[in-house]
Amino acid sequence: MSRPSSAGPGAGKPCGKQPPHAPSPSAALPGTGGASPPPPPALPRPPQQQRQQQQQQQQQQQQQQQQQQQELTSLFECPICFDYVLPPILQCQAGHLVCKQCRQQLSLCPTCRGSLTPNIRNLAMEKVASAVLFPCKYATTGCSLTLHHTEKPKHEAICEYRPYSCPCPGTSCDWEGSLEAVMSHLMHAHKSITTLQGEDIIFLATDINLPGAVDWVMMQSCFGHHFMLVLKKQEKCEGHQQFFATVLLIGTRKQAESFQYRLELHGSCHRLTWEASPCSIHEGVPVAIRSSNCLVFDTATAHLFADNGNLGINVTISMCCP
Repeated sequence: MSRPSSAGPGAGKPCGKQPPHAPSPSAALPGTGGASPPPPPALPRPPQQQRQQQQQQQQQQQQQQQQQQQELTSLFECPICFDYVLPPILQCQAGHLVCKQCRQQLSLCPTCRGSLTPNIRNLAMEKVASAVLFPCKYATTGCSLTLHHTEKPKHEAICEYRPYSCPCPGTSCDWEGSLEAVMSHLMHAHKSITTLQGEDIIFLATDINLPGAVDWVMMQSCFGHHFMLVLKKQEKCEGHQQFFATVLLIGTRKQAESFQYRLELHGSCHRLTWEASPCSIHEGVPVAIRSSNCLVFDTATAHLFADNGNLGINVTISMCCP
Protein backbone atom coordinates (compact mmCIF):
# COMPACT_ATOMS: atom_id res chain seq x y z
CA MET A 1 0.00 0.00 0.00
CA SER A 2 1.54 3.13 -1.09
CA ARG A 3 1.60 6.33 0.97
CA PRO A 4 0.52 9.60 -0.55
CA SER A 5 3.33 12.06 -1.22
CA SER A 6 3.67 14.94 1.22
CA ALA A 7 5.13 17.24 -1.42
CA GLY A 8 1.74 18.61 -2.29
CA PRO A 9 0.17 19.36 -5.59
CA GLY A 10 3.10 21.31 -6.97
CA ALA A 11 5.66 18.65 -6.30
CA GLY A 12 7.68 17.64 -9.34
CA LYS A 13 6.70 20.79 -11.30
CA PRO A 14 9.04 23.56 -12.23
CA CYS A 15 8.96 26.50 -9.84
CA GLY A 16 8.92 29.04 -12.64
CA LYS A 17 11.65 30.65 -14.80
CA GLN A 18 14.59 31.96 -12.70
CA PRO A 19 16.37 35.13 -13.85
CA PRO A 20 19.94 34.58 -15.04
CA HIS A 21 22.68 35.52 -12.53
CA ALA A 22 24.64 38.68 -13.28
CA PRO A 23 28.37 38.03 -13.53
CA SER A 24 30.37 39.00 -10.49
CA PRO A 25 32.46 42.16 -10.89
CA SER A 26 35.52 40.09 -10.12
CA ALA A 27 34.69 37.45 -12.66
CA ALA A 28 37.03 37.18 -15.60
CA LEU A 29 35.79 38.27 -18.99
CA PRO A 30 35.79 35.69 -21.79
CA GLY A 31 39.09 35.49 -23.60
CA THR A 32 41.11 37.33 -20.92
CA GLY A 33 42.45 34.23 -19.28
CA GLY A 34 41.60 35.63 -15.84
CA ALA A 35 43.86 38.75 -16.14
CA SER A 36 42.73 42.23 -15.02
CA PRO A 37 42.18 44.86 -17.74
CA PRO A 38 45.24 47.08 -18.46
CA PRO A 39 45.32 50.52 -16.77
CA PRO A 40 44.49 53.53 -18.92
CA PRO A 41 47.52 55.27 -20.51
CA ALA A 42 49.11 58.11 -18.46
CA LEU A 43 48.17 61.57 -19.60
CA PRO A 44 51.09 63.71 -20.86
CA ARG A 45 52.28 66.45 -18.50
CA PRO A 46 51.45 70.03 -19.42
CA PRO A 47 54.39 71.88 -21.10
CA GLN A 48 54.68 74.32 -18.19
CA GLN A 49 55.00 71.47 -15.70
CA GLN A 50 57.65 69.83 -17.90
CA ARG A 51 59.64 73.08 -18.05
CA GLN A 52 59.45 73.48 -14.29
CA GLN A 53 60.67 69.92 -13.79
CA GLN A 54 63.56 70.49 -16.24
CA GLN A 55 64.52 73.72 -14.46
CA GLN A 56 64.49 71.95 -11.11
CA GLN A 57 66.71 69.19 -12.49
CA GLN A 58 69.13 71.76 -13.95
CA GLN A 59 69.25 73.64 -10.64
CA GLN A 60 69.97 70.42 -8.78
CA GLN A 61 72.77 69.57 -11.22
CA GLN A 62 74.26 73.06 -10.87
CA GLN A 63 74.11 72.83 -7.09
CA GLN A 64 75.83 69.45 -7.17
CA GLN A 65 78.54 70.80 -9.49
CA GLN A 66 79.05 73.86 -7.27
CA GLN A 67 79.31 71.66 -4.21
CA GLN A 68 81.89 69.45 -5.93
CA GLN A 69 83.87 72.54 -6.99
CA GLN A 70 83.80 73.90 -3.44
CA GLU A 71 85.00 70.59 -2.05
CA LEU A 72 87.87 70.54 -4.53
CA THR A 73 88.91 74.17 -4.06
CA SER A 74 88.86 73.74 -0.28
CA LEU A 75 91.79 71.34 -0.68
CA PHE A 76 93.87 74.28 -1.94
CA GLU A 77 93.13 76.69 0.92
CA CYS A 78 96.18 78.11 2.65
CA PRO A 79 95.89 77.55 6.43
CA ILE A 80 97.37 81.01 7.10
CA CYS A 81 95.63 83.50 4.79
CA PHE A 82 92.84 81.21 3.46
CA ASP A 83 93.69 82.24 -0.09
CA TYR A 84 94.32 79.49 -2.63
CA VAL A 85 97.62 77.68 -3.15
CA LEU A 86 98.23 77.87 -6.90
CA PRO A 87 100.91 76.29 -9.11
CA PRO A 88 103.79 75.90 -8.68
CA ILE A 89 102.62 74.14 -5.51
CA LEU A 90 105.16 73.39 -2.79
CA GLN A 91 104.52 71.16 0.21
CA CYS A 92 106.19 70.36 3.50
CA GLN A 93 107.76 66.94 4.07
CA ALA A 94 104.41 65.64 5.35
CA GLY A 95 102.47 66.90 2.31
CA HIS A 96 100.81 70.02 3.77
CA LEU A 97 100.37 73.07 1.53
CA VAL A 98 101.07 76.75 2.17
CA CYS A 99 100.65 79.55 -0.38
CA LYS A 100 103.71 81.21 -1.86
CA GLN A 101 103.24 84.53 -0.04
CA CYS A 102 102.88 82.94 3.40
CA ARG A 103 105.63 80.39 2.78
CA GLN A 104 108.17 83.20 2.31
CA GLN A 105 107.49 84.33 5.88
CA LEU A 106 107.60 80.89 7.53
CA SER A 107 110.29 78.38 8.42
CA LEU A 108 107.98 75.66 9.78
CA CYS A 109 104.79 74.14 8.45
CA PRO A 110 101.82 75.72 10.31
CA THR A 111 99.97 72.38 10.27
CA CYS A 112 102.56 69.85 11.50
CA ARG A 113 105.43 72.16 12.56
CA GLY A 114 107.71 70.25 10.21
CA SER A 115 110.39 71.83 8.07
CA LEU A 116 109.40 73.61 4.88
CA THR A 117 112.74 72.89 3.30
CA PRO A 118 113.82 71.53 0.94
CA ASN A 119 111.31 72.72 -1.67
CA ILE A 120 109.14 69.77 -2.66
CA ARG A 121 106.78 70.13 -5.63
CA ASN A 122 103.37 68.49 -5.37
CA LEU A 123 102.83 67.58 -9.02
CA ALA A 124 99.61 65.68 -8.34
CA MET A 125 97.92 68.74 -6.81
CA GLU A 126 99.18 70.88 -9.67
CA LYS A 127 97.40 68.58 -12.12
CA VAL A 128 94.22 68.79 -10.06
CA ALA A 129 94.52 72.59 -9.96
CA SER A 130 94.57 72.66 -13.75
CA ALA A 131 91.12 71.04 -13.78
CA VAL A 132 89.55 73.24 -11.10
CA LEU A 133 87.90 76.66 -11.44
CA PHE A 134 88.83 78.95 -8.55
CA PRO A 135 86.62 81.79 -7.30
CA CYS A 136 87.88 85.35 -7.55
CA LYS A 137 89.52 86.61 -4.36
CA TYR A 138 86.88 89.36 -4.27
CA ALA A 139 83.97 86.91 -4.16
CA THR A 140 83.04 88.18 -0.69
CA THR A 141 82.44 91.68 -2.11
CA GLY A 142 80.27 90.50 -4.99
CA CYS A 143 82.35 88.93 -7.79
CA SER A 144 80.77 85.67 -8.96
CA LEU A 145 83.40 84.62 -11.51
CA THR A 146 85.29 81.35 -11.29
CA LEU A 147 88.50 81.10 -13.27
CA HIS A 148 91.34 78.83 -14.29
CA HIS A 149 94.34 79.48 -12.06
CA THR A 150 96.29 80.98 -14.99
CA GLU A 151 93.56 83.60 -15.56
CA LYS A 152 92.96 84.42 -11.90
CA PRO A 153 95.76 86.99 -11.27
CA LYS A 154 95.00 88.97 -14.45
CA HIS A 155 91.29 89.19 -13.64
CA GLU A 156 91.83 90.16 -10.02
CA ALA A 157 94.08 93.04 -11.08
CA ILE A 158 91.13 94.68 -12.86
CA CYS A 159 88.16 93.17 -10.99
CA GLU A 160 85.36 95.69 -10.49
CA TYR A 161 84.86 94.38 -6.96
CA ARG A 162 88.40 94.96 -5.76
CA PRO A 163 88.91 97.78 -3.24
CA TYR A 164 89.16 101.30 -4.64
CA SER A 165 92.32 103.29 -3.97
CA CYS A 166 92.30 107.00 -3.29
CA PRO A 167 92.00 108.58 -6.78
CA CYS A 168 93.59 111.88 -5.79
CA PRO A 169 96.88 112.27 -7.74
CA GLY A 170 100.00 113.83 -6.36
CA THR A 171 99.48 112.54 -2.81
CA SER A 172 100.88 109.65 -0.83
CA CYS A 173 97.42 108.68 0.45
CA ASP A 174 97.19 104.90 0.83
CA TRP A 175 93.45 104.80 1.61
CA GLU A 176 91.43 101.89 0.22
CA GLY A 177 87.73 101.24 0.48
CA SER A 178 84.45 100.64 -1.31
CA LEU A 179 83.16 102.75 -4.18
CA GLU A 180 80.43 104.16 -1.95
CA ALA A 181 83.06 105.47 0.48
CA VAL A 182 85.27 107.26 -2.08
CA MET A 183 83.46 110.61 -2.06
CA SER A 184 83.26 110.66 1.72
CA HIS A 185 87.00 110.05 1.89
CA LEU A 186 87.74 112.85 -0.60
CA MET A 187 85.58 115.35 1.27
CA HIS A 188 87.16 114.58 4.64
CA ALA A 189 90.79 113.80 3.75
CA HIS A 190 91.22 116.12 0.74
CA LYS A 191 89.16 119.17 1.66
CA SER A 192 91.15 121.45 -0.65
CA ILE A 193 89.46 119.91 -3.72
CA THR A 194 86.74 122.21 -5.06
CA THR A 195 83.46 120.75 -6.38
CA LEU A 196 81.43 122.55 -9.06
CA GLN A 197 77.88 121.66 -10.09
CA GLY A 198 76.68 121.39 -13.68
CA GLU A 199 77.41 119.82 -17.03
CA ASP A 200 79.56 122.72 -18.31
CA ILE A 201 82.18 124.31 -16.04
CA ILE A 202 85.53 126.10 -16.20
CA PHE A 203 88.45 124.21 -14.67
CA LEU A 204 90.97 126.89 -13.69
CA ALA A 205 94.55 125.74 -13.14
CA THR A 206 96.57 128.47 -11.43
CA ASP A 207 100.33 129.05 -11.59
CA ILE A 208 101.03 126.62 -14.40
CA ASN A 209 104.61 127.91 -14.52
CA LEU A 210 105.48 126.27 -11.21
CA PRO A 211 108.62 124.11 -11.61
CA GLY A 212 108.62 120.35 -11.34
CA ALA A 213 105.71 117.94 -11.37
CA VAL A 214 102.41 119.58 -10.40
CA ASP A 215 98.82 118.32 -10.21
CA TRP A 216 95.60 120.34 -10.36
CA VAL A 217 92.39 118.58 -9.29
CA MET A 218 88.73 119.61 -9.29
CA MET A 219 85.41 117.77 -8.92
CA GLN A 220 82.42 118.18 -11.21
CA SER A 221 78.98 116.92 -10.20
CA CYS A 222 76.23 116.26 -12.77
CA PHE A 223 73.83 113.54 -13.94
CA GLY A 224 73.83 112.15 -10.40
CA HIS A 225 77.54 111.29 -10.61
CA HIS A 226 80.84 112.82 -9.57
CA PHE A 227 83.72 113.36 -12.00
CA MET A 228 87.33 114.13 -11.12
CA LEU A 229 89.08 116.59 -13.43
CA VAL A 230 92.85 116.28 -13.45
CA LEU A 231 95.55 118.39 -15.08
CA LYS A 232 99.00 116.93 -14.57
CA LYS A 233 102.36 118.44 -15.51
CA GLN A 234 105.30 116.08 -15.65
CA GLU A 235 108.27 115.03 -17.75
CA LYS A 236 107.18 112.30 -20.13
CA CYS A 237 110.43 112.67 -22.05
CA GLU A 238 113.65 113.75 -20.39
CA GLY A 239 113.93 117.53 -20.29
CA HIS A 240 110.55 117.97 -21.96
CA GLN A 241 107.60 118.84 -19.72
CA GLN A 242 104.09 118.10 -20.88
CA PHE A 243 100.55 118.66 -19.63
CA PHE A 244 98.02 115.82 -19.43
CA ALA A 245 94.32 116.60 -18.91
CA THR A 246 91.70 113.93 -18.34
CA VAL A 247 88.39 113.17 -16.61
CA LEU A 248 87.73 110.24 -14.27
CA LEU A 249 84.34 108.97 -13.16
CA ILE A 250 83.87 108.11 -9.50
CA GLY A 251 82.29 104.86 -10.59
CA THR A 252 82.82 101.60 -12.44
CA ARG A 253 84.14 101.15 -15.96
CA LYS A 254 80.67 100.06 -17.07
CA GLN A 255 79.18 103.30 -15.75
CA ALA A 256 81.94 105.35 -17.39
CA GLU A 257 80.93 104.00 -20.80
CA SER A 258 77.64 105.93 -20.49
CA PHE A 259 79.35 109.35 -20.58
CA GLN A 260 81.43 111.55 -22.86
CA TYR A 261 83.51 114.57 -21.93
CA ARG A 262 84.92 117.45 -23.94
CA LEU A 263 87.90 119.60 -22.98
CA GLU A 264 88.37 122.94 -24.74
CA LEU A 265 91.14 125.52 -24.56
CA HIS A 266 90.29 128.94 -26.00
CA GLY A 267 92.82 131.59 -26.98
CA SER A 268 92.60 134.82 -28.92
CA CYS A 269 93.45 133.04 -32.16
CA HIS A 270 93.56 129.37 -31.22
CA ARG A 271 91.29 126.59 -30.03
CA LEU A 272 92.23 123.10 -28.81
CA THR A 273 89.53 120.44 -28.29
CA TRP A 274 89.60 116.88 -26.97
CA GLU A 275 86.65 114.48 -26.71
CA ALA A 276 86.65 111.03 -25.13
CA SER A 277 84.92 108.71 -22.68
CA PRO A 278 86.00 109.17 -19.06
CA CYS A 279 88.08 106.53 -17.35
CA SER A 280 86.96 104.92 -14.13
CA ILE A 281 88.94 105.72 -10.99
CA HIS A 282 89.73 102.00 -10.97
CA GLU A 283 92.00 102.70 -13.95
CA GLY A 284 93.37 106.00 -12.70
CA VAL A 285 95.39 108.82 -14.23
CA PRO A 286 98.60 106.78 -14.84
CA VAL A 287 96.72 104.36 -17.11
CA ALA A 288 95.18 107.26 -19.06
CA ILE A 289 98.62 108.82 -19.55
CA ARG A 290 100.33 105.58 -20.56
CA SER A 291 97.63 104.85 -23.14
CA SER A 292 97.49 108.51 -24.31
CA ASN A 293 93.77 108.53 -23.47
CA CYS A 294 93.91 112.19 -22.48
CA LEU A 295 94.54 115.67 -23.84
CA VAL A 296 98.30 116.14 -24.20
CA PHE A 297 100.06 119.45 -24.90
CA ASP A 298 103.46 120.93 -24.16
CA THR A 299 104.38 124.08 -22.25
CA ALA A 300 104.59 126.18 -25.42
CA THR A 301 100.99 125.28 -26.28
CA ALA A 302 99.90 125.97 -22.70
CA HIS A 303 101.30 129.51 -22.93
CA LEU A 304 99.16 130.16 -26.03
CA PHE A 305 96.02 129.73 -23.89
CA ALA A 306 97.23 130.89 -20.47
CA ASP A 307 96.37 134.25 -18.95
CA ASN A 308 98.90 135.55 -16.41
CA GLY A 309 100.05 132.01 -15.68
CA ASN A 310 96.52 130.66 -15.23
CA LEU A 311 94.97 128.15 -17.62
CA GLY A 312 91.21 127.82 -17.99
CA ILE A 313 89.83 124.60 -19.45
CA ASN A 314 86.18 124.38 -20.42
CA VAL A 315 84.85 120.95 -19.35
CA THR A 316 81.57 119.60 -20.71
CA ILE A 317 80.06 116.29 -19.57
CA SER A 318 77.31 114.62 -21.60
CA MET A 319 75.51 111.30 -21.61
CA CYS A 320 75.98 108.95 -24.54
CA CYS A 321 72.97 108.24 -26.72
CA PRO A 322 71.61 104.72 -26.12
